[in-house]
Amino acid sequence: MAISDPDFVIAWKQVLEMCKVKAGEQLTILTSDDSNPQIVATCRIAATQIGAVVSLLNLPPMNGEKALSRDKSGYVGKTALAFNSAALACLKASDMVIDTMQLLFSPEQEQILKGGTRMLLAVEPPEVMLRMMPTMEGKARVLAAEKLLKKAKVMTVTSKAGTDFRCALGQYPVLTQYGLADEKGRWDHWPSCFVARWPDEGTCEGTIVIDEGDIMLPFKMYARDRVVLTIEKGFVTKIEGGFMADYMKEFMDSFDAPEAYAMAHVGWGLEPRASWTQLGLYDPESGLSMDSRTFAGNFLFSTGPNTEAGGTRDVPCHLDIPLRKCSLSLDGEAMTIEGKVVQPPM
Repeated sequence: MAISDPDFVIAWKQVLEMCKVKAGEQLTILTSDDSNPQIVATCRIAATQIGAVVSLLNLPPMNGEKALSRDKSGYVGKTALAFNSAALACLKASDMVIDTMQLLFSPEQEQILKGGTRMLLAVEPPEVMLRMMPTMEGKARVLAAEKLLKKAKVMTVTSKAGTDFRCALGQYPVLTQYGLADEKGRWDHWPSCFVARWPDEGTCEGTIVIDEGDIMLPFKMYARDRVVLTIEKGFVTKIEGGFMADYMKEFMDSFDAPEAYAMAHVGWGLEPRASWTQLGLYDPESGLSMDSRTFAGNFLFSTGPNTEAGGTRDVPCHLDIPLRKCSLSLDGEAMTIEGKVVQPPM
């Protein structure tokens, strides 16, 4: 069912207030030609009702001639801000940025955040955003998981499908997403509710099995058959299987970048309102499928860039792959068992 503008304005006002937007703050809504007009219009009204000083900044889309799809996560890190110093200055001068274009993984986003600007990504379908409104309970779950992940030295993941994966932790910070940019310099994504961390360089080892029915992003497809990944010294060195393995390898090879095969963040979903089935019910181009990334108990691993964590791998190929029915442990303590969250308590 569609979401009415009045309901969306109310939701935006609640979320902006939870992000600590106050009267007099400079709030910029960053848009591009493919931004969702309802998201932009209702956010503008809500921010104005709060008393924020609202600006609209529109930048042209980029990389359409390079990307293999219109998905915002299909080609990451390269944006029009790289050539537009005036626009970059506007965003740096803002207290809060609502990003409907997607700056994620770009060096300019990191520059903006380091200046203390808060930034909230908003690119999912409005219906999904309202179904998974950020909550303080969700934030508490993510922060509890962050404490566990911060002190952990080793993550292990196993599954009956054959996953047997291990990595060391500690080199990079923990990634927390709970849907609110409520602190200076914080980036988040509405909706979101998961925790992750980039492994120490060169320490990822083992086997990851993408089983039939697991989700492959940005392809936005359920796996039709098993894909077996061999992980050695932090890189995917083999992709074996049938059609899905060939598809995955062909896509990654198209970037002509060895770092596309590097392991990136690993973690687990904490959102009970997210649904594994949602992907099959929407037009694949309507959003990023945050249901897939955040459904409770998934093991979410990714490949490609680590610039978001302060690393140097600036590669536009980024895969997120949430697996079901995995058991994830930190230093031997179970966080999930066969796809069910046991820590932190739900």
